[in-house]
Amino acid sequence: MKKLFKTLKNIWSIEELRDKIVFTLVLIFIYRVGTHIVLPGIDPTRLNLNNANNGILGLIDTFAGGAFSQASIFALGIMPYISASIFMQLMTVLVPQFQKMQKEGESGRKKINQWTRFLTVGVAAVQGSAYVAYLRQMTAQSGGIMPGFESYFWLSTVLLLTAGTLFVMWLGEKITDKGLGNGTSLIIMVGILARLPQSFMQELTNKSVRTGQILIFIIEIAILIAIIMGCILLVQGVRKIPVNYAKQIVGNRQFGGARQFLPIKVNSAGVMPIIFAQAVLFLPTLFNLSKTATGQGIAAMFTDHSNVWYMVIYSVVVIGFTFLYTALIFNPKQIADNLKQNNGFIPGVKPGQPTVDYIGAVMDKITLPGAILLALVGILPGIAQLLGVTQGFSTFFGGTSLLIMVGVILDTLQQIETQLLMRQYDGLMKSGRIQGRQTVTQASY
Repeated sequence: MKKLFKTLKNIWSIEELRDKIVFTLVLIFIYRVGTHIVLPGIDPTRLNLNNANNGILGLIDTFAGGAFSQASIFALGIMPYISASIFMQLMTVLVPQFQKMQKEGESGRKKINQWTRFLTVGVAAVQGSAYVAYLRQMTAQSGGIMPGFESYFWLSTVLLLTAGTLFVMWLGEKITDKGLGNGTSLIIMVGILARLPQSFMQELTNKSVRTGQILIFIIEIAILIAIIMGCILLVQGVRKIPVNYAKQIVGNRQFGGARQFLPIKVNSAGVMPIIFAQAVLFLPTLFNLSKTATGQGIAAMFTDHSNVWYMVIYSVVVIGFTFLYTALIFNPKQIADNLKQNNGFIPGVKPGQPTVDYIGAVMDKITLPGAILLALVGILPGIAQLLGVTQGFSTFFGGTSLLIMVGVILDTLQQIETQLLMRQYDGLMKSGRIQGRQTVTQASY
């Protein structure tokens, strides 16, 4: 405890770090206030969007911190910006013009960011229109939309939702530039954590009303801690490929000759396969629109995350998307070319195509266990529900929520520790250093 207070004192004594923390907290507070401001024309007392907890709607509501189910001005949250960023990331892999733009350095990055912002406006407008249709469908019986706003409700709502998304995007960029960094990820994490106290109290209340259930609740907390530790290993797990650099003599100085390592992540795809899988498995729920018993049965199966068949199909889709997304973002040829340009080589492997094949083979070997573990993390909330955990609290046992929280917290702690070490303070831990998601993705060349 003494070490903790000393570390907190050191953090607060660094003026630059203190300003960043305060700035970040202020912007997050503004965002959380905005998530509770209801759209004009909506009667919150007649609003009932409880079914927004399943499928892709549940994912959007999670990323928006509950604003989606509250019909807030930030109902779309940062999701349109994420969708636009994913699209632009895929374009830099698939389209040569965008690849060239990415290689232009800082100027190319600014162009891509500008295109991403423009695309965000279009995505937000489309999603805002779909959200208006959703609101009208869900409030048709209850009269949640006030009659006086009906004539211009669509226009005002789409404009406000688009402006809200752009404002949240601006908050994320400001946190990245002047705060603790990873602004977009921090906003998502805060939205996820905002649900934790309520879910925790619901689970505690549910267990406390039954005799002998408190012990089960304590066991659940212990299991949750163990799952979090396992997710940390999954996020930071790497396979180190040894790399030697040839000696170079420039003048009277010698460069190179040292052995370093090329870290290949076990889970290079991150949380993206889970997001893609949830989006794909949302499509069968549209069978609910049909009047047939078969169609409604299929929709019910894909809505129930604790259904065994849902978990099996979900796992297969996650594994498939893990391999697909890893193949898109991981380029062994580029890594081999960079090694060759820097006079680096893998011991026992010839430069050129043999190095490409070797790195690709290693990547394939570690991607399979990484994909299986990622699929397991994805279905853990469904397993928790089967074992009696409430639906709200079960979302913290795995899936998108847990992976995002673990990754963002590690990145933020790494930023703070870096600031401490730069000023001759001890790190956050007595032994070892905290590594974020980005640390292990960079090659050692």
